[in-house]
Amino acid sequence: MVSPAAWSFSRSSLARFTTRTKSFNSHRKWFPSAAASSLSLIAIVFLFSSLVCAFYLVTVRRIPAPDPEFFSGAGQYCDVFAGSWIPDDAYPIYNSSECPFAERGFNCLGNGRNDTGYLRWRWKPSSCDIPRFDAREALRRLRGKRIVFVGDSMSRTQWESLICMLMTGVDDKQSVYEVNGNKISKTIGFLGVKFGGFNLSVEFFRSVFLVQQGLPPKQGPRRVRSTLKLDALDVMNKRWMNSDVLVFNTGHWWTATKLFEIGCYFQFGTSLKLGLPVTAAFKMALETWASWVETSVNTNRTHVFLRTFEPSHWSDSKQKVCEVTDQPASEAIGDDRSEFGDIIREVVGKMRASVTVLNVTLMGKFRSDAHVGTWGHPSSILDCSHWCLPGVPDAWNELLLSSLFTNDWRKFGK
Repeated sequence: MVSPAAWSFSRSSLARFTTRTKSFNSHRKWFPSAAASSLSLIAIVFLFSSLVCAFYLVTVRRIPAPDPEFFSGAGQYCDVFAGSWIPDDAYPIYNSSECPFAERGFNCLGNGRNDTGYLRWRWKPSSCDIPRFDAREALRRLRGKRIVFVGDSMSRTQWESLICMLMTGVDDKQSVYEVNGNKISKTIGFLGVKFGGFNLSVEFFRSVFLVQQGLPPKQGPRRVRSTLKLDALDVMNKRWMNSDVLVFNTGHWWTATKLFEIGCYFQFGTSLKLGLPVTAAFKMALETWASWVETSVNTNRTHVFLRTFEPSHWSDSKQKVCEVTDQPASEAIGDDRSEFGDIIREVVGKMRASVTVLNVTLMGKFRSDAHVGTWGHPSSILDCSHWCLPGVPDAWNELLLSSLFTNDWRKFGK
């Protein structure tokens, strides 16, 4: 039976779920033989007290035992993000062409991809198993909840994936709808889908940097057309609150090409930081996000996740050559922006609030076969960054739901 501790990667979460063993004092105190009867009596009293204490904890405090339904393995700790992709004909979980919330640009089969092998892979951790996705069971457990994704287009892909996965368990497809009647778009700032029969909301907020982007200070250099305010979270942040699950990501827009070359620089307070490296700015922005989580989010109710960088597999540094393979790579390859992972580890590790890191970087490095490639919309745009749907984001959601249902579900009211 694998401990739920395997899921929590933040310092505070580890403190809650990881079993720690304290070493005994090497100078042991031995009882003299004449005290054998006293020792027996003490042992009996201690055993009785332990049973009473255990009864109190289970019946009164309701401290939960691990749920055998969700994990199986030999060890007490399982790193679910270390593993490999194995063939599995039970996949894919859904058909994008039958899911109205799957963006056309991610529907590779619908856009002409002929091979289907990339659809039939399952992520398998090295030392345990994650549960098979069961749409009806997931919907039952998520009834009455609000799930919010915040981030860039990768976050939107995960949002679309989760909706399509859950829709396979809905009989009346018309009961699932976008709350404002909007079509799925890459530029819209908010999308919200309601599962009417379950009072479940799954929402997406577009915030590619998580911090505010706006006009630069007056009298700044002419080349500065906009700034990222590294000390101010996105103005939409109040709309993210009061959710049951909150999933963040950022990273793909933190490049010189998407910042400096279009005149976007960094600002802290009223001061421009023109010479600040991208990685340093990313850390400052993430620290602003961390402070907001600690001060504004009730983590007794809201389960906060931060997903790591998703690798790309461009064949050149200028992202002009995209060669999608037929099979997953035999070794971990691709651009993983490892410096971002180090920053996430450092910032989250210092947080007082409970945050779970979805460390999906390694699992994505093998999937050079699963990118959009030339099967996007329009097809003239090559894409070795985004993923086909169905595909890799489905595995992210399997890990997300398994984490909720295994570690924290009793807070939701199973």
